[in-house]
Amino acid sequence: MRDMSVSIAGVTLKNPVMTASGTFGSGQEYSEFVSLDRLGAVVTKGVANVPWEGNKTPRIAETACGMINAIGLQNPGIDVFIERDIPFLKKFDTKIIVNVCGRSIEDYCEVVERLADQPVDLLEINVSCPNVKEGGIAFGQKPEALYEITKRVKACASQPVIMKLSPNVTDIRVMARAAEEGGADCISLINTITGMKIDIERQTFALANRTGGLSGPAIKPVAVRMVYEASHAVSIPVIGMGGISCWQDAVEFMMAGATAVSVGTANFNNPYVTEEIIDGIEAFMERKGLSDIREIIGAVR
Repeated sequence: MRDMSVSIAGVTLKNPVMTASGTFGSGQEYSEFVSLDRLGAVVTKGVANVPWEGNKTPRIAETACGMINAIGLQNPGIDVFIERDIPFLKKFDTKIIVNVCGRSIEDYCEVVERLADQPVDLLEINVSCPNVKEGGIAFGQKPEALYEITKRVKACASQPVIMKLSPNVTDIRVMARAAEEGGADCISLINTITGMKIDIERQTFALANRTGGLSGPAIKPVAVRMVYEASHAVSIPVIGMGGISCWQDAVEFMMAGATAVSVGTANFNNPYVTEEIIDGIEAFMERKGLSDIREIIGAVR
């Protein structure tokens, strides 16, 4: 038997493979394709203190190696999430990580406090949301803002806190350290990269929002580099994501320093991909004669 378990802030996952927020719903949508019991964790779609309608359509466009989206974090709000989604996920032997979004620090804290007595294992704080009190600049684009929101969320959280970092910054190491100094138990990266697509026949933007988040294989080299830099800048665990579509990608992220990985866009064209990645990592360990997955983490210095 190969030991594939990993620990994130004292929470043990049976394996390092989880879903990326916004690409897997809250598990119910994929449960007929994927055995949720096999996953290390399910990371839910972002949850806000009140329902969000999201952006106008069109909101998704394909790119050569992925997709660009401007969904706008549409979600039914924390009340529906507690009543409907948590009871569903508790039926399975997997860890529950709730992604939290908001437009102000108070919004985030309200959701975190509502989850304090709920049976969820970890919280992932999406700091790529625009801060309405700071002119719309994302919380994750200024180290001072990232430090402040991390500190405030940690003060009201009962579960360990993962700060999900934006790649749209000058130096990811500065942002990783700001999250750690604010009290984060873990960081996850990368979120999508801001991009744009134009429909040349209609001579207009492909997305109603004009810009959107680029994801998929195209961003993987950037993500691997940032995971490597961040993991060497902090002492807390790192969850790697960004373009993972096969087990080889997952192993690459872990060798760069990620303790666990999140699979996102790949779920859209292959709903079985997470289980395939778990099987692939295990087969790789067997072929290399590795008994503990921790022998892979940070293997490349």
